[in-house]
Amino acid sequence: MTRLLNALFRLLLIAILVAGLIAIWEQIRGNSLLSRFRKGDNTTQSIVLKEVTSLGKLELVKYTFKDIVEHEQVNTFLPNANAILIVEGEATGCIDLTKITAADVTADGDSITVRLPEPELCTWKINHDRSRVYDTHFSFLDQSQLVSDAYRKAEQQIKTSALNSGILEQTRQNANQLLRPTLERISGKKVGLIVRK
Repeated sequence: MTRLLNALFRLLLIAILVAGLIAIWEQIRGNSLLSRFRKGDNTTQSIVLKEVTSLGKLELVKYTFKDIVEHEQVNTFLPNANAILIVEGEATGCIDLTKITAADVTADGDSITVRLPEPELCTWKINHDRSRVYDTHFSFLDQSQLVSDAYRKAEQQIKTSALNSGILEQTRQNANQLLRPTLERISGKKVGLIVRK
């Protein structure tokens, strides 16, 4: 019985020691003291042009978002790892002009009516140059995966926030304000724009 208690006591001490070492490592890992021992960075790149794509999407509005993201990775045995990020991202609303056909343009005397395609959310992305990892805890096993998952969730939130903030309606309004005067100057006629449903 005494041997069992001694073994359990030793196991408990080892577990406490390991947890303490992990906590100490988490505290000093982000400290600037460790960066003094680094000589520098070497980077080698080989860029190859993969594809050329013709674009016809007219970007009409861009929303910029700033967010603080706290992402937690739930673990079974270890403490839950979490990352806090300060994220800046953007979403762009556009109209795809390649979808306009001859049937979408009708002339009636001194006026022209153009049926435009529905506005789209063209891009939504994280601006990594203006985003940073603020803090991480208990991410000693796979910090890169934790941060990558947090950025992926933040990017999805930018898409949702842009749609909820009315970016498609703003794109529709900007199309009318920007395209109509330009088309009227080019054609010399009164132009009406209708957005397809």
